Amino acid sequence: MEKLERGFYGHSAIEVAKNLLGKYLVHRINGRERLGKIVETEAYMGPEDKAAHSCNNRRTKRTEIMFGPPGYAYVYRIYGMYSCMNVVASEKESPQAVLIRALEPVKGMEEMAEARYGKSLSDCAKKDRLGLTNGPGKLCMAMGITDRDSGENLCGNRIFLLKENREPEFNMVTTTRIHIDYAEEAVLYPYRFYIDGNPYVSVRDRKSAQGASPSGPDLERRIPARKKP
Repeated sequence: MEKLERGFYGHSAIEVAKNLLGKYLVHRINGRERLGKIVETEAYMGPEDKAAHSCNNRRTKRTEIMFGPPGYAYVYRIYGMYSCMNVVASEKESPQAVLIRALEPVKGMEEMAEARYGKSLSDCAKKDRLGLTNGPGKLCMAMGITDRDSGENLCGNRIFLLKENREPEFNMVTTTRIHIDYAEEAVLYPYRFYIDGNPYVSVRDRKSAQGASPSGPDLERRIPARKKP
């Protein structure tokens, strides 16, 4: 597999959110890797998106990383205890990001089980195994990612993303985001994307799944890189 380069992230959060499906999130801890395939994402489109932390160009110590260059981690805490990992997208001063909502665990599952449940993988029931990474807070706990990792360079060697040599084929569901009831009209924006049929998706939308669109190597899934003026 190959590490994603900076240019991958330099597009709109919607494009990056779609293109992240099927990629792999890696966290190296003490020489060991925890790795999961991204199966669900949400796009947050910045100043005009009332669900985004950067709505109306809101700029705080926490959100400052979103105003920087793409390809960095934006990690924040919810309910005072759970971390959520986002990937900064677009370009500098265009504060967009993609929330990684769910992973399919691939490597380091023993460490993930210890981190999530305080017990070995062999002691985990099927429900526990599915619950390792099927939500943004769950996956951060399993992967050992916290808000202290906000600002991490995703083109580095500690937390980073990989792609397969050949793009995987799958059906992609496009639907609305979750837990943003405060966001007025933005609750209706179709900015959540997931791999149809994957058991690790946090919430399935049966109605939207009926119109799932195919994705894969024979389909155009990326926009051209921006040209400098």
